[in-house]
Amino acid sequence: MSGNMHLTLKIWRQPNAKTKGQFETVKIDGISPDMSFLEMLDIVNDREMKQGKEGFAFDHDCREGICGMCSLVINGMPHGPDHGITTCQLHMRKFKDGDTIVIEPWRASAFPVIKDCVVNRSAFDRIIQAGGFVSVNTGAAPEAASIPVPKDQADRAFDAAACIGCGACVAACKNSSAMLFVSAKVSHLSFLPQGKVEAKKRVLAMVAQMDKEGFGNCTNLYECQAACPKGITVDYIAKMNREYLMATATYAEKVYGKD
Repeated sequence: MSGNMHLTLKIWRQPNAKTKGQFETVKIDGISPDMSFLEMLDIVNDREMKQGKEGFAFDHDCREGICGMCSLVINGMPHGPDHGITTCQLHMRKFKDGDTIVIEPWRASAFPVIKDCVVNRSAFDRIIQAGGFVSVNTGAAPEAASIPVPKDQADRAFDAAACIGCGACVAACKNSSAMLFVSAKVSHLSFLPQGKVEAKKRVLAMVAQMDKEGFGNCTNLYECQAACPKGITVDYIAKMNREYLMATATYAEKVYGKD
């Protein structure tokens, strides 16, 4: 299709986390329905900079739905009005000629704004550092079949491991809860034999770090599941809650003492 879409963009502009932001209205034309959303934003920035203005800051990297970097709330929906995709996989055919599109960053106190729609998601990194790993010696890769793993367990671990850590679950939740992200990272290891050794320590440490970062609690509205581009389900939250309760009963005293 030829470039024939005329759009009005309301883009969030904010110099940093300490300065108030506001929406800036930009009119754009000549947009092809076959463009990705980020390609459209590239054109906007190119035209802005040719006019001597500063481009609009937004996160992106692979542009293949793999890296988890793109993070825009589009018309109130994390990653936009499509299902099971990231912002970079959203195409302009999902919009109509003449539409007004509102573009915002993830809204969560644990994700402070760096600039415009770029937010700091280091809180996720710190949660992973708290326990999202298995302690093994490095070296040559072991034989894949040396530790038998039941097919259903391997499949569920793989489904959980599909989480790319984009943060859409946090942006979609009214409480800014990171439970879906944390539960996916806890579950994809605890389903496997290699992850069971540290399972109790892991869930306690990761949940404690999640709370320390200031994320809210889950109130079972399932907005996170609806927004997740990789289809992670709330079943993993239920699994993590069970693991947490069992770990609290059998392991917490060893880690934190009787007090």
